[in-house]
Amino acid sequence: MSFEIKLPLFEGPFDLLLFFIERDELDIHDIPIFQITNEFLGYLQQLEQLNIEVASDFILTAATLMRIKAKMLLPRVEKDEAGNEIDPRQELVQHLLEYKKYKGAVPDLALMEEQRLAQESRGNLHEELQQIASANHFEYELQDLSLYRLMRVFERAMARYAEEQTRPKHTVVTYPYTIEDQRDLIMRMVTERSQLAFSQLIAEFPDKIGMIFNFLAILDMLQLNLIGVEVGEGFNDFIITAAEGQATQVMQLLLEE
Repeated sequence: MSFEIKLPLFEGPFDLLLFFIERDELDIHDIPIFQITNEFLGYLQQLEQLNIEVASDFILTAATLMRIKAKMLLPRVEKDEAGNEIDPRQELVQHLLEYKKYKGAVPDLALMEEQRLAQESRGNLHEELQQIASANHFEYELQDLSLYRLMRVFERAMARYAEEQTRPKHTVVTYPYTIEDQRDLIMRMVTERSQLAFSQLIAEFPDKIGMIFNFLAILDMLQLNLIGVEVGEGFNDFIITAAEGQATQVMQLLLEE
C-alpha cells in the first residue's frame, strides 16, 4: 500500500510568514511572535519528518524568530537615542512589508510577460543587429571573432570563477535540541525531583548550545506559568520549581503524549 502526503510549498521563509499572517488575519504591524514562531517551527519539523531538506534561509529565519521571541521574554527593554522603546519585531516587519510589496507586483509582471510572448517577432531583427554592429565597429557574426577576443572573454570568465571561489561560505549546523523537547525534559526533571538547580541542568548539558536551549526553554516555561524560580546557593545559580497547581497537570499531559 502506498500513500501520498501533500504539504504546501513556499518560495521562501517570508512567503510562509505572509501565509500565516493572511490565513489568521493578523496585524502585520503587531505580529504575535509566540504564535507565528511555533507555527513556523512546526512547518519545518513536518519537512524534516518527511526527509525533505530544509533550505538554509528557512533555518536562518527560524533562528531570527527565536531570537526575537527571547528578546520579548526578557524584562530588559532596548531604547533608541531618543529614549523610545525599540520593538524587536520592527526589522522583521519592515522586511515582510518590502517582500509583500514586490510579491504584489509579480502578477502584473507575469501578465506583461504573457502579452509580450504573444506578440509576433519583427522580421528585420537580423538586419538591425548588423547595422548596430557596423555602427559600433564590431562584427556581429560569430565566425568573424578573433582568437584575441575569445581569449579576453575566457579571461574574464575565469576571473569571475575565481571570485566566486574566494567568496566566504557559511555552514549551517543542525543541533539535536529543540525548545519544546528541552521544555518537556526540564518539566519531567522538576516533577521527579520536586526542584532542580540550574547548575545541575548545566552539568547534564555542558555544551554551549545545550545551555542556550535550556535557558530559552526556562524563559518559555516562565512565560506559560509552568514553573517558578527561587534564588539558589552560589554565584549565578537559581532553583527551578513547579508552579503551584501546574506540575501534576503538566506531567499528565506529557505522559499522554
